[in-house]
Amino acid sequence: MRRIRHHLTALIAGAAALAGLACRQDETEVRRDLGFDEFVPAYNRHIANWLTEQNEATLRERERITAEIANAQGARLESLRIIAEGLDRDLEKWRFRSGLGDYFRFTTLDELPPDLVWEDGMDQPEIGDPAAKKGGVFRRFIPSFPPTIRPFGENANNSFRGEIYEAIELPLVNLHPETMGLIPGCAHRWAVSADGRTTYFRIDPEARYSDGVPVLARDFMVSAYIRISDHVVNPYSKQYFRENVAQFTVYDDRTLSISLPEAKYLAPAVAGGIPPSPPHFYAEYGPDYNERYQWRFPPTTGAYEVREADIVKGASITQTRVKDWWARDRKYYRHRYNPDKIVHTVVRDESKAFELFRAGELDTFYLTRPDYWYEKSEMEPVYKGYIERVTFYNRYPKVPRGLYMNVSKPPLDNRDVRIGIQHAVNWRKVIDVMFRGDYQRLNAFNEGYVHFSDPSIRARPFSIPQARAAFAAAGFTEEGPDGILRRPDGTRLSLAVTYPATPVTDRMFAILREEARSCGFELRLDGLETTVAYKKGMQKQHELSLGSWLITPPMPDFHQFLHSTNAFDDKGNPRPQTNNTFVWGRPDTDRLSERLRTSRTIEELRDAAWQLQRIIHDEAFFSPGYSVDFVRLGSWRWVRWPDCPETRFCPPVIYDPHEVFVQWIDEDKKRETLEARRKGIGFPESTRVIDDYRIVGDETPESAEPGTPPEPTNPPR
Repeated sequence: MRRIRHHLTALIAGAAALAGLACRQDETEVRRDLGFDEFVPAYNRHIANWLTEQNEATLRERERITAEIANAQGARLESLRIIAEGLDRDLEKWRFRSGLGDYFRFTTLDELPPDLVWEDGMDQPEIGDPAAKKGGVFRRFIPSFPPTIRPFGENANNSFRGEIYEAIELPLVNLHPETMGLIPGCAHRWAVSADGRTTYFRIDPEARYSDGVPVLARDFMVSAYIRISDHVVNPYSKQYFRENVAQFTVYDDRTLSISLPEAKYLAPAVAGGIPPSPPHFYAEYGPDYNERYQWRFPPTTGAYEVREADIVKGASITQTRVKDWWARDRKYYRHRYNPDKIVHTVVRDESKAFELFRAGELDTFYLTRPDYWYEKSEMEPVYKGYIERVTFYNRYPKVPRGLYMNVSKPPLDNRDVRIGIQHAVNWRKVIDVMFRGDYQRLNAFNEGYVHFSDPSIRARPFSIPQARAAFAAAGFTEEGPDGILRRPDGTRLSLAVTYPATPVTDRMFAILREEARSCGFELRLDGLETTVAYKKGMQKQHELSLGSWLITPPMPDFHQFLHSTNAFDDKGNPRPQTNNTFVWGRPDTDRLSERLRTSRTIEELRDAAWQLQRIIHDEAFFSPGYSVDFVRLGSWRWVRWPDCPETRFCPPVIYDPHEVFVQWIDEDKKRETLEARRKGIGFPESTRVIDDYRIVGDETPESAEPGTPPEPTNPPR
């Protein structure tokens, strides 16, 4: 899951160009219309001015670098040449974009290139099981109630959003969750221009929102507009659309193109990852968007909607399968999204949730934690076959789970302190004691992306001597009576770690705190309710925080976590509501983050990604925690999972098997199971291991072979 921000010059330009679109303080009434038509010419002018400024600034920087190159030698000369090469590419990009014309453009079909080669993505394998049945209610739990159900805006970047948006709605094209090949979404055909920068899309004539309104090409422009206007504080989206989309063009109601600043592999997935937004729903869009739309679910192109009556604040949210969903018979979707309803009940205590599962009140439960797998699931419903257990090995990249250090907070601005903390945090003991050694030590940020992860990087081990040596290098040379190191001026080596408080995390940090004390480091525990902990991190008020961002494969993403525009605002203060919780910004990581987004060959992609991984390791502002390459799940036997040639249990490139929606409820088995349970009759015990997709050693998945390098496909929501 993933967000980015503004350069100072763009902020200044944007404030001037879009001033008329912001909420005026002297207005007594709020406008009540979409405002898209008025926005388009203003934003077109804004982008034109911004491109001019970027070109001029790049020219000046290129001249400066050229002069410096003349007197440079050795490594500095090589570094300057790399910078100059990047600036030349930027200049070409600005010229290309300026030559396109308006950012939002309307024309006719006569302008479509005549030699386009249209694709439909129908050569990929089926997803799911033809034996799947429609119907029934699927019951899950969530640990906290979301702060909003808006798809974007304040606090929208919460963990529940994926359940009702990313995993549900259909963008123009999707990636197949096994092969990573392109498959249709709202577009049933697409074609790429000769220069590789523009993708043309034909919208499926049957594509509809859940309220029956047809999806039109203009709706994808509207989707960008509502995320970049000044009615919302959404810096990631503003920067994403400004810098990563060169032009939207509408040819007719069913045909559009989206141009990228540079040619990319899998360009249709990059350009086509944008979902449409229904203009009629946003007819009241304005400065009070956050409040007005706080609990309103927009009509969706996906299989499930959230109805107003099904939002029970603080208690539950229910998704209902869209009646006569337009894609219900389409390949890749026809064997998925099977239950009529999905009920998400808030259960803040995981132990209580497990008891509800055990009693049959919840249909599935994660047993990945060793205590659940080895102890708690050793129970009668399992012995009698009412609950079936499975270990499923997936091929999802490793989640960057660990400690995120806010380098804007002293003494975390000192590299030696950060290195000392890495040696003082005993993740290996957590793995061995809490997780029975079943999990692995995470070695690097964005590990597990096959070609794009440096296998040579190894996490720093827990070491009292190495930790104390690093702390001493940072000036913490004296030990106080409590065993905590101090500087000569009395400054104690004491930092707070913010994390969502649960029995598991409380125990985890109790272990880490005690181990850290042996290194002279006081780790103060700041366990908070999940939503509160998330908000604190988004406001950059933390010192250390436990993080575990989901980054959509098949490409790693560094820009949203490392680029300086995501770290600081125009006054140099930490920028809130971005995913750069390191508050890190430096020219070399900016350049590499940008290069990763625009690389044209697999070698360039790999080089940029490996350098960024190495910088994160060397600068030590991320302490890698642990990773898991499998999912253990318990399901009541009426929950069925695929078992066919196309899909074994579920597709492999997933983090959560539920997110692909290939499971279904077998009502006959449910009646049979409940009746047997009443009579005390059992079924054969079922504990399976599904390792068909498991990566062993240095094995490379076929879907990630060289020659088909992927791109990030998670545009802003």
